[in-house]
Amino acid sequence: MSAAAKKRVDVAAAVITRPDGCFLLGQRAPGTFYPGYWEFPGGKVERGEDARAALIRELDEELGIAAATCWPWLMREHDYEHAHVRLHFFEVPDWRGEINDHVHSALAWQHPEQLAVSPMLPANAPILKALRLPREMGITDAAGMGEAAQLAALDRALADGLKLVQIRDTTLDPAPRERLAHAVVQRCNAAGALALVNGDADLARRTAAHGLHLPARQLMACATRPDFDWVGASCHTRAELEHCARLGLDYALLGHVSATPSHPDAAALGWDGFGELVKWLPMPVFAIGGVGTEHMRTARAAGAHGVAGIRARWA
Repeated sequence: MSAAAKKRVDVAAAVITRPDGCFLLGQRAPGTFYPGYWEFPGGKVERGEDARAALIRELDEELGIAAATCWPWLMREHDYEHAHVRLHFFEVPDWRGEINDHVHSALAWQHPEQLAVSPMLPANAPILKALRLPREMGITDAAGMGEAAQLAALDRALADGLKLVQIRDTTLDPAPRERLAHAVVQRCNAAGALALVNGDADLARRTAAHGLHLPARQLMACATRPDFDWVGASCHTRAELEHCARLGLDYALLGHVSATPSHPDAAALGWDGFGELVKWLPMPVFAIGGVGTEHMRTARAAGAHGVAGIRARWA
């Protein structure tokens, strides 16, 4: 069947999460498409219904729970044999009632790093990778703090649970920047955290960093995704975010959300502006610019995957 002839279906899907980071999957029952495959709970968006309302209805019908919080997250499209499906993913960290499945063969709580069920529906591989992406990014500022102070602050942050670090410091001379990058990658490896180098693919390879972070100017010059396990980019406009999506990048940073000392005269997006720019994107987006962990729930409600910070993270 040609893509043009396929039925187009909008589906609302729930990433129901527990505080320990686990999420809920259901196994498709016999007599459905892809029987035996595992999926995120949810269902079809009916005519005249928005995706959030559809999700709340489906969770009540499928699991007998009332979703207390539905944060917009990602939107992925996938061509199945029977239909072209547009999946609207929401995160559901809070609900009322006891989970009591009515439609699946089985339910299973899974952790992103230790998936124990298979097979998954084909559309879900990028979702599983996105769930492995930590919710907070610390961005180095050794040029401002000094190398010793930056590494000491990093040690404290990693001990406190930070799992994602961007090695920025692009104003440092090559030798001290390389020394810093080696030290950060070594510490992140020891702590089970991800380290990404800003803007320098060769430095990322020399230090065995986990990935590459692209400044906006490099992002827009890219025609293909750089060859790293993790690749993200800094964005300021919808066009830049959409280019991230075309390249298949793993995340984007978008800001600045609030006024910052480094951009005192630049207009801030605000949370409403941030939310409008990240609608219907297939990759996670971090909020940056005058935000910290204290803004996490506000950021997630606006559609952010999490928050990223420079000065505030090391204070």
